[in-house]
Amino acid sequence: MSDLLRHPLWQADSLGSPLPNNDFGVSVSLPLWSHVIGYEEGDQDIISKFRSGYPRFCCPPAVSALFAQAEKELGAPGERAIVFPRLSHAQRCLEFIARDGFSGRALEWRDQKLGVALFPADAYVNARRFWRFCGEVVSTRQATHVLGQTTGNVTEEAGKTASATIRQRLADLAGQQPEDVFLFPSGMAANFAVHRMLTSLFPGRKTVQLDFPYVDVLKLQETFGSGVYFLPMSQESEYGQLQILLSGEKIAGLFCEAPSNPLLRCVDLPRLLAIRSETQPQVPLIVDDTVSTAVNADACRVADVVTSSLTKSFSGAGDVLAGSVILNRASPHHAAFSSFLKQHADHELWCEDAVALEQNSRDFVSRVETMSRNALALAEYLAAHPKVECVWHASQQGGPGYESIRREGGSYGCLFSFLLKDAATTSPPFYDELRVCKGPSLGTDFTLVCPYTLLAHYTELDWAESCGVPRHLIRVSAGLEETADLIARFEEALNYV
Repeated sequence: MSDLLRHPLWQADSLGSPLPNNDFGVSVSLPLWSHVIGYEEGDQDIISKFRSGYPRFCCPPAVSALFAQAEKELGAPGERAIVFPRLSHAQRCLEFIARDGFSGRALEWRDQKLGVALFPADAYVNARRFWRFCGEVVSTRQATHVLGQTTGNVTEEAGKTASATIRQRLADLAGQQPEDVFLFPSGMAANFAVHRMLTSLFPGRKTVQLDFPYVDVLKLQETFGSGVYFLPMSQESEYGQLQILLSGEKIAGLFCEAPSNPLLRCVDLPRLLAIRSETQPQVPLIVDDTVSTAVNADACRVADVVTSSLTKSFSGAGDVLAGSVILNRASPHHAAFSSFLKQHADHELWCEDAVALEQNSRDFVSRVETMSRNALALAEYLAAHPKVECVWHASQQGGPGYESIRREGGSYGCLFSFLLKDAATTSPPFYDELRVCKGPSLGTDFTLVCPYTLLAHYTELDWAESCGVPRHLIRVSAGLEETADLIARFEEALNYV
């Protein structure tokens, strides 16, 4: 990590390198604007250089090798395989592809009791959509272990101890109890469990997504359950629309981020609670605090359920995938939600991932404070720069919603976004010359930048822009570098614009 603070992988020859540059890096270096475009358009000259990728989108080499091994040992001619942590996950995958007429087999495999979904090769793209949206993924560490390539000596008991420590750490920060904290192999798996919970306990009801969210959180709600109402909350009139909606139809749950990614906005939570009280007091509110973290904000002041991607700031190192669900003991749904998750949250962190995450998160609080300071300083610098059109940071865009949950002395998290003037022309040279790591993900100890809209919404750029998200938006996750050094790097890149 310290090498990436001082010596980031930012030049063209770093294309495809893991970030951090080891077997477990969850991000991948996309150092040039043209690399991002090429990746999105399937350019094999670019994709062939990838030695990593965000694990739900691009299977790391060890995971791909595990799939191939499962196909070799278990598959019939013409079948493909995807390996999951549990048999139940493989069965859910088969249920998903069955929607499009595909059938397959789910088998338990190896001593680790992994779940393997076997299906016709034509169903592979659909099955990988399940892997991406639901996040119930086998980690690189677990794949390496199953393939017999591991060098670690972590026991199952050590993993359970580490998981218990993580739950206690999260509970203390959230003001809840450890038994109210549930761990998952990714942030999306946490969201998927909550969505399954809501649509099981409130069958037939749709969910509501408030504000423009992280891409797959909306895709999940569109793909599963009874559907979703999406309110971008970019106009005052949408609060009236929400009131009408809640007055006329029973809803399974309200989802929002505090603040949102990538626009760093927050729904006016006091106003939302007032609307809920007047219309449908029992509808659950689910808040994702990945960007703010529990260090800066207390989402349990308003939420029935708090979700978070622990891959991000909680880990910081960028070398382990994990997620959490925290239940609010004050919620009227607490007993039912707790019962469902204890019965159906059918996985736990792989022991090596749990140990790595526990070690990474020991300095979580101090890291978040530093990253938050750097993000604010850099956002303020860019907001005053004549070559910058707009900056989005929760200190400005979070509004009364974020302030209602911000802790005393709390800040705004590591993330902000900005748009250059004449962005179509100026963004590529600025990005190419910026001396920081460039790739997907956020919350890493090292600064990480990406053209977020191009990466997340390349096939729907017009739609994203209609929701207020410019196609040339640049998203910044500030790290632990010295503030003056970080600003100097951005200033240097702006000289090329």
